[in-house]
Amino acid sequence: MRRRLAREIAVQSLYQMEMNAVDGRTAVDTVMEEARHENEIEADVRELDAAESFTRELVNGVESRLSEIDRMLETYLTGWQVDRLSRVDLQILRLAAFELQYGKEAPPKVVVNEAIELAKHFGTEESGKFVNGVLGRMIREGGVRTEPSDKPDETTTNSEGPTP
Repeated sequence: MRRRLAREIAVQSLYQMEMNAVDGRTAVDTVMEEARHENEIEADVRELDAAESFTRELVNGVESRLSEIDRMLETYLTGWQVDRLSRVDLQILRLAAFELQYGKEAPPKVVVNEAIELAKHFGTEESGKFVNGVLGRMIREGGVRTEPSDKPDETTTNSEGPTP
């Protein structure tokens, strides 16, 4: 649950960074504060604290490699350009591309499943399928890290599953 929460907060932070032209630290602090306020009854504060470190790692990683990630995404977007994507779908794809290429925490299948769930939660009806298609193509065409992950991720498997 902590990693899913961290990814949700990371997507919200990346969105806020883009829409409000703020730096990653400010965005994460703001979204974390909002998450604490919104979830104070439902979520254990310790869970939010544990998610914060992973959230910062994700946001800082995407922020530091933004141009590189966008160039990588352009390669796998068929008939689309990065600047024409929905801002929500773009942040989800950026986050997943970062994890697929540079992350060591989760296997590609988990990253794709999590991205699909984020797209369904934050995006439109078609977002999950779109994100699945782009990330599936990235995996099929070798746009991900090649070394295996050494740590399992805490997640549930999506019944739809990623495109291999």
